[in-house]
Amino acid sequence: MSANLIKQSEFDAIIIGGGACGLMCAVQAGFLGKRTLILEKNDKPGAKILISGGGRCNYTNLYASHQQFISQNEHFVKSAFAQWTVDDTISFFETYGIEGKEKTLGQLFPATNKAKDVVEVFTNLCDDLGQEIRCDTDVTGVYKVDEGFIVTYESNGREIKLLTPKVVIAAGGLPIQKMGATDFGLRTARNFGLNIIDTAPALVPLTITGKDQPWYEQLSGSSIFCRLWNDRASFEENILFTHWGLSGPAILQISSYWKPGEFIYIDLLPNKNIAELLQEERDLNGKKTLLTLLSGLYTRKFAEALTGYLPVEKNLASLSKADMEKIETLIHQFKVKPAGDKGYDKAEVMRGGVATDELSSKTLEAKKVPGLFFGGECVDVTGWLGGYNFQWAWASGFVIAQGL
Repeated sequence: MSANLIKQSEFDAIIIGGGACGLMCAVQAGFLGKRTLILEKNDKPGAKILISGGGRCNYTNLYASHQQFISQNEHFVKSAFAQWTVDDTISFFETYGIEGKEKTLGQLFPATNKAKDVVEVFTNLCDDLGQEIRCDTDVTGVYKVDEGFIVTYESNGREIKLLTPKVVIAAGGLPIQKMGATDFGLRTARNFGLNIIDTAPALVPLTITGKDQPWYEQLSGSSIFCRLWNDRASFEENILFTHWGLSGPAILQISSYWKPGEFIYIDLLPNKNIAELLQEERDLNGKKTLLTLLSGLYTRKFAEALTGYLPVEKNLASLSKADMEKIETLIHQFKVKPAGDKGYDKAEVMRGGVATDELSSKTLEAKKVPGLFFGGECVDVTGWLGGYNFQWAWASGFVIAQGL
């Protein structure tokens, strides 16, 4: 490998990472007349954008606010969201040909259902604005010098060193390794003496092991609308049973608030009262079995799976008070103690990251290292499922661009 001498770059800033935050930062900097260079590890930019939402890209949420984000400082995102709002996101994409289509719970997708359209907005704008994107580059280091920063990267067997006045770390988090995810952003922050909040997979399926695992396995593929909760959060969406545990939107949501060793509680019949339903059906037809009643509320497969927990073969008239209490507890407070999660390769995002108290909430510049900025997933800001993390990526890219 041959090494170049340090070369003064012609760019106002080097952006490490060509994902949502990095691309938005480059475009917004271009609007301000500044030139940036994006260094992207993959062979094309926007890799996680392209796979998000099953290739459709849920690019924002109509209801996004600071309340849907997990951080050591729950107020940190307020400044960025005041500078770049959901309306700004919608207007930005509409300006460049992407009409939003709302699915459920405020989730906005391109009307074309094509994530590549979102990426093309940025690549086209980067071309128009003279912003350069270099792919297949592996950044190996960022170093502070009197004149700014030296960024070292490898490309095509060569080591290249560039001198630049400012650096933006938009390198993402630890999910998903096959998409090029690394701990580069976290390592760089540590090298500059910045505090890191402990990281963990978030928006991730949960696993069940041991004696309970076969019960979940037999229900693999079954989906039920539920309310899930623990001491920190509550969500009403579908859960999905799998051969290794639980997934689905509600599970992904609660996983961001769950820690190993804790229980999760599930209301399998939210917005209805099973005790009242039992009494009504009992008065109408006491000979009906509990299995028949449950089969009308759920799939037959799920109702039969409750055989091990409930007296499903009994008719309603013969249910005792103890039976009724057992049914009510199981249906409305089903307890689950996951063994763990499926890890970073199945996680949508990372929890934790560069501590927010190390950064200016207005510009995301490191307080200890002027000229060094952190945005997107590598910061200790984690949103809910449903377009919230993209809204943070766009907003953080925008505010960083204002400070370059």
